[in-house]
Amino acid sequence: MATFLILAPFGSFALLMLFTSAATSLFATAALALGIVVWDVARGGSVKMLAAGSALLFAAIGCYVTLIDGNWSRTALHLAVDLGVLAIALLSLVIRSPFTLQYAREQVDAETMKLPGFLAANYVITWAWTFAFVLMLLADMLVMFVPGLPLWIGFAIAFAARNAALYFTRWYPQYRRAKYAAGQTPPLKS
Repeated sequence: MATFLILAPFGSFALLMLFTSAATSLFATAALALGIVVWDVARGGSVKMLAAGSALLFAAIGCYVTLIDGNWSRTALHLAVDLGVLAIALLSLVIRSPFTLQYAREQVDAETMKLPGFLAANYVITWAWTFAFVLMLLADMLVMFVPGLPLWIGFAIAFAARNAALYFTRWYPQYRRAKYAAGQTPPLKS
């Protein structure tokens, strides 16, 4: 469920861009992201950097498109969103609070959070997502700057990058636990 909520704004943005205007897509997605933040807090969770940052990102781009320059292409909008999400991920690493840590803390017990490897695992997983965001950004740039490149190639790269990051997020903690069970390193959960 958490993964769905994390990715819902980005999926809704991509879907809405197929059927509505850029401004409508951006503001509706900002509202969805804000709704997820409110829902998460209402159920006792914390405000997550990625969710709140996404709400601000979509609203800011929506305001720019509405008030300043409404002539952005669909690819340019995706590029701006991907760049913004990459900035959020990098900022979380710079301030030494990987964005995955907020989600992980709500899914594990207190003892697991105290393990030294817990934070390290979240850095690894956040770097994996950051790499996926870089690939998504490069895919948008390819579509935007390489004339004649089929649009589906950009979508395929972005889809593969996102799914690889999802798989890694699920696999890595299990891998670390299995390695610990074999007596090699302390367990890591995310």
